[in-house]
Amino acid sequence: MEMNYKGKTVLVAGAGRSGIAAARFLLGRGARVVLSDSKTREALEPAVSDLLESAADSSGELTLELGGNRRESFAAADLVVVSPGMPLSLPFFEISRKAGIPVIAEIELAYRHLKGKIIGITGSNGKTTTTTLTAELLTGAGIKARAAGNIGTPLIQFVDGSTPEDVYVVELSSFQLEAIAAFRPFAATLLNLTPDHMDRYDGFEEYVAAKARIFMNQAAGDFAVLNADDQQTASIINSVRVRPLFFSRTGEIPAGVFIRNRRVIFHNGKSEKELFPVDAVRIKGAHNMENVLASSLLALCAGAPPESLEAGIRKFNGVEHRLEHVASIGGVSYFNDSKATNVDAVIKALEAFPGRIHLIAGGRDKGGDFTVLRPVVGERVTQLILIGEAAGKMRRALSGAADIREAASMSEAVKAGRAAARPGDVVLLAPACASFDMFENFEHRGRAFKDAVLALNEDNQRQPAADHKKGDSSAAADH
Repeated sequence: MEMNYKGKTVLVAGAGRSGIAAARFLLGRGARVVLSDSKTREALEPAVSDLLESAADSSGELTLELGGNRRESFAAADLVVVSPGMPLSLPFFEISRKAGIPVIAEIELAYRHLKGKIIGITGSNGKTTTTTLTAELLTGAGIKARAAGNIGTPLIQFVDGSTPEDVYVVELSSFQLEAIAAFRPFAATLLNLTPDHMDRYDGFEEYVAAKARIFMNQAAGDFAVLNADDQQTASIINSVRVRPLFFSRTGEIPAGVFIRNRRVIFHNGKSEKELFPVDAVRIKGAHNMENVLASSLLALCAGAPPESLEAGIRKFNGVEHRLEHVASIGGVSYFNDSKATNVDAVIKALEAFPGRIHLIAGGRDKGGDFTVLRPVVGERVTQLILIGEAAGKMRRALSGAADIREAASMSEAVKAGRAAARPGDVVLLAPACASFDMFENFEHRGRAFKDAVLALNEDNQRQPAADHKKGDSSAAADH
């Protein structure tokens, strides 16, 4: 599948992580790369300077078109590689398509050159946890596995060092899947489907169709893994081209993994085997149990011995920014779920705790229906602390479901949680929104939350007990 790019003009649309990585790869193969982004060079440093250094040492040629996309460049390229942050509905890509120029994703470019096998993981929620755990289970089984894709490391970066024995566990967003052509994971899962990114799609059906593309090139011998407990996911079974395997937290299934008497069971269609006890799972929440089941089944598909899984499950403590326990201060537990960027993710986060939750939410609205949160907020949330652009919309949607206040910063929000919380309570960051109004990304938002929590801990250690109690009392009175 190797292609020759020497002397070809390849336009890379978007100078994010995947765009920079794709440009570097193409420069190394002698392409004339045009890097196009609406952001200015200053906003994209230091990545652009690093890329210029790579270009100087390569056989290719780099042209920067920053601060605006040029239509003529999209009409003159031999190939366009699109970053996931740029919707394919933009008129620039229509110009390329009308000119007969292929428009592909970075993961498609990587697939055409990568040696080794690919496991693809998508879904509305749980992708990063499932990707990370699957890679760790395979590594624990002695299989050379790497986590890649939307999890943080572009797949294209692994091409040069790849071997046929490697397994690449790739987190895939709907945006990435929109622009695949031949991309074919030998094992793929769609974890769940709930409305998300409705600011980008015309409707839920269009979003579902983008997710389902993960299975479109599979053939005999490949594995399609579906969530039997998720009605929307199970409903796409007719569009899957191979016989599916299922995972279920709530009932027994004829082919896949399920729970019986608090033991995880694998049934291959003919016989069954116990894998590990439910008590081996250390991460919180019913949704994370589903992620564990999916990871276990994917690892088995990739050749991991069943008896190897329990050790990896017991060691796994979760992933940063996904129901991550940050600290316990004065009997109050602080959890960072910054990756909970849609309504369903917040519901699952809230359901992981029995109640007395001080929920920090808000950010840039992705078109979510916040009224869906009313029942679980009313049942479990003591105080709702709103931040960011969506604060007003969320207040209107959830008025009366809990005590609501707004905060101008993450630090102020965390302090509001601390002031009202009592021992046994939980302060939880689960925003239900994108982060880009106040932060660079969800990781930046999660780090800001953790920094604010750790600052509270430092204050606790500095203050005498009497002063600390007095401070808590006055703070509570202020709010």
